Amino acid sequence: MKLSDYAFLLASLCAGAGAHAAPAPAPAAAHTASTPPIKPPPATAAPAATEHATLPPPSSAAQKLYTAARADILQVRVLLKNGRTQSSVGSGFLIGTGDLVVSNYHVVSQFALDPDTYVGEWVDTSGQRGNVELLAVDVLHDLAVLRVNRRGTGFFKMPEPLAPLTQGQYLYSMGNPLDLGFAISEGSYNGVVTRSFYDQLMFTGPINAGMSGGPSVTANGDVAGVNVSKRLDGELVSFLVPARYAQQLLARVAQQGKAPKDFKPLVTAQLLAHQEVMLARLLGTPLSLKAMGPYRVPVRESDQMRCWGRSNVKSDKPYMLDNTSCAMESAIFISGALQTGQVSMRHEFLRSSELGALRFSELASASFKNESFGSYKSVNLTGPQCTEQFVKNKTLPLRAVLCVRAYRKFTGLYDFALLAASTDEPLMSLQSRIDARGVSYANGMRVTRTFLEALSRAPSTTSSRKP
Repeated sequence: MKLSDYAFLLASLCAGAGAHAAPAPAPAAAHTASTPPIKPPPATAAPAATEHATLPPPSSAAQKLYTAARADILQVRVLLKNGRTQSSVGSGFLIGTGDLVVSNYHVVSQFALDPDTYVGEWVDTSGQRGNVELLAVDVLHDLAVLRVNRRGTGFFKMPEPLAPLTQGQYLYSMGNPLDLGFAISEGSYNGVVTRSFYDQLMFTGPINAGMSGGPSVTANGDVAGVNVSKRLDGELVSFLVPARYAQQLLARVAQQGKAPKDFKPLVTAQLLAHQEVMLARLLGTPLSLKAMGPYRVPVRESDQMRCWGRSNVKSDKPYMLDNTSCAMESAIFISGALQTGQVSMRHEFLRSSELGALRFSELASASFKNESFGSYKSVNLTGPQCTEQFVKNKTLPLRAVLCVRAYRKFTGLYDFALLAASTDEPLMSLQSRIDARGVSYANGMRVTRTFLEALSRAPSTTSSRKP
């Protein structure tokens, strides 16, 4: 499975050129991030019957909420400092009667990480605008708090305790969809997503690009969450950051002095804390072992990591290939070009009864050489530094390549990749890989060593040489 196939829920829904590419999903599941290009519909696309479809009457609750809230909803724009050209746009909302605005981190990530190039601007529903000051970020929950030079009317509140939510109750999401103007959409709350590394609320309603950072409220106007993402492969499956995380970030802002001049050390500290928790969950108990032919391969299936398998056994190729892949379904959005804080592993069991040893060796070697460990031209990471060795663990001789890349802007974080191939059989090859992204050097060595040691061959089949 390629890295782009992974599932994360941290999809950016800010619209514009600065919007990042969507993290994507497990097989057959896709999340989106960026605004898709808007194309005119083909002339024959709409069946005649739908042209006369009757739209549902507007909800009086939605009308009342939007009328009451509209003064406190903002567009949050990212502009190039040089010329103030718009780079991306999302949403935000004023809390209480103060001047603090809650939005998503991914909406403001450009000027959080590169304030020499980008600035932020707010625009309200009456067209007034002004500059924004970034006060705090929470990259793990995709939140940011900004200060603007205007005050709220008091509509959006997050009292202690927050209003409880009941599955199926109506929620109303507000924002600036596709940068077309302010809007409100209706849907329902459907519980907490358990497969995300951090809690998110499932909102069965439309959230479009540009609505990121906008509020989702109950019929009483209580803030339930902050718009953050949606799934492209589903129907109206969207996600919210629970309001309690925004509440916690606002409390941090109230206690902090001046806002950081440079947010990169803060982002680094949050990522380092995340990888400690991530690796503790991954390695807290021994990895499970699955059989692939005579081999045993380590996997981890949990709320955060899912596994998928496929095979070409019924194809007409002169070899058979089974594939098992496991990956965390969420990652941490840092910028449009960098998502991290994720572990994935993959196993391929290649064998043949038709190819001779020489042709099979060529096939297995080509598969091994085709692995990519990243570009040397990345602005975010150094080029991969790799070492290759023939090693043997307790039961299996292996050819192993370990590659490490350092983060250029976040000191102490690395991407690790380990690729190992069995060398014990002429017509069988087990090729296994683990990628740990955004980990400390010590944890990277720990997880790759654990993975390498867990690869094994079942004792009862050691003497068998049949593929």
